[in-house]
Amino acid sequence: MRYRYPAFVGVGIGASALAALLGYAQKLPCSSGGAWNTYTGQFRDACYTDIYPLYYTEQLSAGKVPYYGHPVEYPVLMGWMMEAAAWAVQSVSVYNRGKDFYYVTAALLAVCLLAGVLATAAIAYRESDTAARNTALLVALSPGMILAAYINWDLFAMALTAGGLAAWAARRPWLAGALLGLAVATKFYPLLLFGALFLVCLRAGKLRAFFQALAGGLIAWLVINLPVALTATSGWARFYAFSRSRGADWGSIWYLFEHYNLPVIGNPSLGELNLISSAAFAVAAVGIVVLALAAPRRPRLPQLCFLLVASFLILNKVWSPQYVIWLIPLAVLARPRLWSYLLWQLAEVAYFLGIWGYFVYLYRTPGQGGYTGISDGWYFVILAARLLTLALLASTVVQDILQPERDQVRASTVHDDPAGGVVDGVPDRFVLVWHRTSRHPAEAAAN
Repeated sequence: MRYRYPAFVGVGIGASALAALLGYAQKLPCSSGGAWNTYTGQFRDACYTDIYPLYYTEQLSAGKVPYYGHPVEYPVLMGWMMEAAAWAVQSVSVYNRGKDFYYVTAALLAVCLLAGVLATAAIAYRESDTAARNTALLVALSPGMILAAYINWDLFAMALTAGGLAAWAARRPWLAGALLGLAVATKFYPLLLFGALFLVCLRAGKLRAFFQALAGGLIAWLVINLPVALTATSGWARFYAFSRSRGADWGSIWYLFEHYNLPVIGNPSLGELNLISSAAFAVAAVGIVVLALAAPRRPRLPQLCFLLVASFLILNKVWSPQYVIWLIPLAVLARPRLWSYLLWQLAEVAYFLGIWGYFVYLYRTPGQGGYTGISDGWYFVILAARLLTLALLASTVVQDILQPERDQVRASTVHDDPAGGVVDGVPDRFVLVWHRTSRHPAEAAAN
């Protein structure tokens, strides 16, 4: 008897292939011409990518090995992906290596996109095959995903993060932790997901599974990082030093405050900014902890993951256009109201076009004709819209947590939390406020 793959696999492959091609086509004005070598041309055509210039600025073009030959501003596993692409083009003519490095990297990222889409859809498959197909389509064909796919290497981290969540949903905490640990070795944001795992496990009384995942993550992270940290300490530490020394940058709420020179928060020193932004996120995180432990019903894991990452981005010093990739799979699994999701995606498209238009305006040549970009005022209106639409999207997730009867996932499946793994269907063991009128269905049945 022939094994038949679930329908979402074919949908996911097709949607991912289409998204990869659309993302590639979006960069064609640069990759097929010389716009990458003209400062404003790549912004005017909205086809900028970090991949092409970093091949040169990170000394990959000179044969330097990341961390050993040249410090790299990214975590280790991402540096190794960069090195793999650089090795693949080393036999190419020196005049073509930059573009070929981009092509090889884009191919690797397309594979990551496919893996991330299928892993996210596999989580939704525990709800239903229809949910899995819709999830694959919403993740792969999100406008933000297509536009941001090849700006940087974030799809690598997204694929590992989605794989970790899929392993957790399959009740394999060690593997889940290992994949999330590898994701942290690629981008730092997946560390927040361990916080979400802790909260659902604490409330369900399943802390053993959490500590298994944490141990798996720590081991995987150390396996990747420790050899480099010991043998190329300064190169390895570059990412952490760069993160601390970075000021308010593009896309962040602090950059908006700084531009308008608001009292206290609009003109802090670097040390004060690090403290203020960290404190602001700490306050948001405490609110999420209280929500997770005191809600009438235990929040679903993707809901908490989304809220933590969204809060981090809203309050972070930097919010680059490609960071939308972090949020899309989590947002789709959290299943907020579709209108709020689409409104956020519209704002992300506006910001994608707005940031490049603003760069054209900032770096325009006096007296040049044609498109001269968008002014400060319009850029900050678009930035604010991006912040507010994401906050609105988060608020709909909070409403679903506070009013679980609104949750579309729980209304359409017998599962309490299809992504919950060992906590799915388990009654609460620890809550901050006991809701006797809103007991967990499994607990009510036991009584």
